Amino acid sequence: VQLVESGGGLVQAGGSRRLSCAASGNTFRTYTMGWFRQASGQEREVGASIDWSRGSSNYADSVKGRFTISRANTKNPLYPQMNSLKPEATAVYYCAMDTHGSTWLAPWSQPSNYDYWGQGTQVTVSS
Repeated sequence: VQLVESGGGLVQAGGSRRLSCAASGNTFRTYTMGWFRQASGQEREVGASIDWSRGSSNYADSVKGRFTISRANTKNPLYPQMNSLKPEATAVYYCAMDTHGSTWLAPWSQPSNYDYWGQGTQVTVSS
């Protein structure tokens, strides 16, 4: 499985940004897809995830109400829409895929429960 993020760039505080994640390879065993971010010098943290079969989504408290994650059964399957961006949202954003069901048994927010990762796309929010 290969994941490629796109849509990053520079955005002003209060603005919006829509990212996308392209997936290729054997994606038939997708349990959950998630979006994470990692700011410079900080640990990777989850933003949101989607249970691929049920369609239900989860959001971290830090983005709830401002971020929306959606999916499509195409080669670009995952779309996080980020609104009301703040400078502290500046980070590299990653999409991730769980193909073993780990997120059904353990916290969806833990990076270790995801098997595949993209290379990330930088989002910079200017004040």
